[in-house]
Amino acid sequence: MDQKQNAVRLPSELLYEAELAALKETDRDAKPAGWQLSPKAVLTYLIGGKAGGTVITPKYIGNKRLVEMAIATLLTDRALLLIGEPGTAKSWLSENLTAAIHGDSSKVIQGTAGTSEEQIRYSWNYAMLLAQGPSDQALIKSPIFRAMETGGIARFEEISRCASEVQDALISILSEKTISVPELGKEISAVRGFSVIATANTRDRGVNDMSAALKRRFNIIVLPSPADIETEVEIVRKRVGEISGSYELKAALPDDEAVRKVVTIFRELRGGMTLDGKEKVKGPSGVISTAEAISLLTGSMALAASFGNGTINDEDIASGLQGAIVKDEEKDRIVWKEYLDNVMKKRGATWRNLYHACSEMNK
Repeated sequence: MDQKQNAVRLPSELLYEAELAALKETDRDAKPAGWQLSPKAVLTYLIGGKAGGTVITPKYIGNKRLVEMAIATLLTDRALLLIGEPGTAKSWLSENLTAAIHGDSSKVIQGTAGTSEEQIRYSWNYAMLLAQGPSDQALIKSPIFRAMETGGIARFEEISRCASEVQDALISILSEKTISVPELGKEISAVRGFSVIATANTRDRGVNDMSAALKRRFNIIVLPSPADIETEVEIVRKRVGEISGSYELKAALPDDEAVRKVVTIFRELRGGMTLDGKEKVKGPSGVISTAEAISLLTGSMALAASFGNGTINDEDIASGLQGAIVKDEEKDRIVWKEYLDNVMKKRGATWRNLYHACSEMNK
């Protein structure tokens, strides 16, 4: 209980513990080796439904078939690669897939420019290594190594941020399902149920192309940006409610009008066109994703709770928009001003206060 009360962010298996317990209790279908739920129950957990008297909240709002394909991939000996623009819920889907299938989403490698091959395979406690030589006690197992031993799923976030030679350390693991430890004279073979879910970004700077050999080891699923404004509004509203609840922000949730305005602005800047298709707009240098919209509104709630009356106003939203859009001081400030003057200013009375607040922030 203390962990739940004090943790800044709970893993999905704890956040949705009651839902997973209800699904386990009512699941009568066959479960693959190493799985705690059947594929159909995993699907229900992800897209929502009911388990007995328990309502299962949707974790992923989007194309159901994509989720089915992801689950089906993990039933085979193929690893899963989720590709998409920032904010398409790649990491969220990866975490919740792992939580539903194995009840442990903690075996994670975070890909960066500094990720090494040792972090993918294994390393050593060098004090113990010098004192007693290579031993099982001195071996530091990577998340992938531990997942292989237990028949679990390892998550590899932002794999394309790693150097190509580091990425390719996965090839033999995914092909042979073994890790060789020559210092100990043994090979570790994967237990049934083992797999890897990787995510890759298509837009951020600093990404490295994956080799064709590595791509062949994955089933690749491309997660699209929300297809329409209604879907994106629903995603933003749901996630803002969940995040603000875990942070215990003492502010009212943003109303539908506020959410819709933020999503409209983001979709237009991201798409280079107003939603009615009548006017082209320039996009900023940064990525204007659904995740950014969620963060903006959560930050606006924190502002309203700490320095306002507990209700988000246009000044709170304007502050968030300024930070989200103006990443490059010179270029983005001009792009944002053009959008304000050419698009937002012309939208009439319902947008007037937000326009003035944004213009004041962008001076």
